[in-house]
Amino acid sequence: MKKIFSYKTEEAQNPYIGISSFQHFRGESLYSDMVVDIDGDLTETEHVECYPVPDYVPENGREEGYYPDTSIVYIRILWKEFEPAFGVYNYAFIEDIIKKAESHHQTLIFRLMAHSTRAMDDVPDWLRKMIPCPERPEGKREKASPTDPKFLEYFTRAIRAFADRFDACDTLDMIDISLPGAWGEGYALEKYPQEDLEKLVDTYIECFKHTQLMAQIFRPDLLIRLNKRTSVGWRGDGLGSPKHIADIYPPAIEKVPDLWKKAPVSFESYWWLCEWKRQGWDIDQIIKKTLEWHISSFNPKSLPIPWEWKDKIDGWIQKMGYHYGPKTISFPNACSLGETLEVDIVMENYGVAPIYKDIPFMVRLRKNNKIYATKADTDVRTWLPGEIHFSVQLPAVSEAGTYILEIGFDKDKYPTIYLCTDAERNGKYYKVGEVTIQ
Repeated sequence: MKKIFSYKTEEAQNPYIGISSFQHFRGESLYSDMVVDIDGDLTETEHVECYPVPDYVPENGREEGYYPDTSIVYIRILWKEFEPAFGVYNYAFIEDIIKKAESHHQTLIFRLMAHSTRAMDDVPDWLRKMIPCPERPEGKREKASPTDPKFLEYFTRAIRAFADRFDACDTLDMIDISLPGAWGEGYALEKYPQEDLEKLVDTYIECFKHTQLMAQIFRPDLLIRLNKRTSVGWRGDGLGSPKHIADIYPPAIEKVPDLWKKAPVSFESYWWLCEWKRQGWDIDQIIKKTLEWHISSFNPKSLPIPWEWKDKIDGWIQKMGYHYGPKTISFPNACSLGETLEVDIVMENYGVAPIYKDIPFMVRLRKNNKIYATKADTDVRTWLPGEIHFSVQLPAVSEAGTYILEIGFDKDKYPTIYLCTDAERNGKYYKVGEVTIQ
């Protein structure tokens, strides 16, 4: 028989995709909305860029706007927090972040940044005593990093120390590669020899064998270099800005148009969405372009989103990344004891990107506590937008009776993957039919 299934929005937020919380964990407070001083020095965001959130920062955002559920947390910390003394690493600080992510059922995107723009958020004090470091006057957006070779040498050493301790952690889903400049965003890179920049990014490849990497889209040459060795995703800062949408992203993306097929695409907001609305930026155009660029996740900086945009944002999330659901499943109603059972499956990816985890897709027969499961001979990382066709041969069962036929993504270390379907869910599996074994 052939069963046809209807699309239905997933019942909960899937992992690895959608909106990420920023410097906050799932369900926690949001920063209060801020009005940008266009004519000023644009220092209004400096006190919300580092983790942990300072006690003096207003956090009334949940009273001022909307924020969707999220299975991702994006945290970035200062180098001086991780290495407070030369060669001494604060592993407990990172372990606490990981534990909090786990307790909030979130996976972690992480960046270790050398400094921000504020004097109080500079490189470690011990480094300032060793080499010349740019001053950061209060109220100024000083972005430059030290150019002394020891800066990259010691920062690279810290990255290695972090990777040695945390690369095997499953909660740590993605590392955002840090470049020179405030927040690690890659300011004044022309001041550094190309071979030094290449050595820096190569360090991430060498150290992080388990954790997914992503790097700035604004240096496609480095992205191309990285992707010759492994699949590295890309990240776009400044989403929302019309200049970024029209002039900055397109030429860079044109140089790496197909990276999304192997590794995720993520964006971070220019300012925040209430400010987008005040500026009159076109939310529909922003959504349209990011979907064309195969977005998997977006960081709106844990600031409120205008209530009027709730439906647009929810619709956007329902397209970001992967959204899998069965369309048709064909199988015999009955077979004889000892026979193998062939199941033909047509899945649909309703999203704009695949999942980037090698999670087994399983088909199984279940009768009470008896389960006969088979891993489908398909790599879910290749399930691009559109239809996916494959067949599964289920092994013969040892006992006659009526069995429930179920499908689902199943691997202990991975969270539940919800399907876009009207089929009934049983844990990580969905009931798609019944088979009588005679």
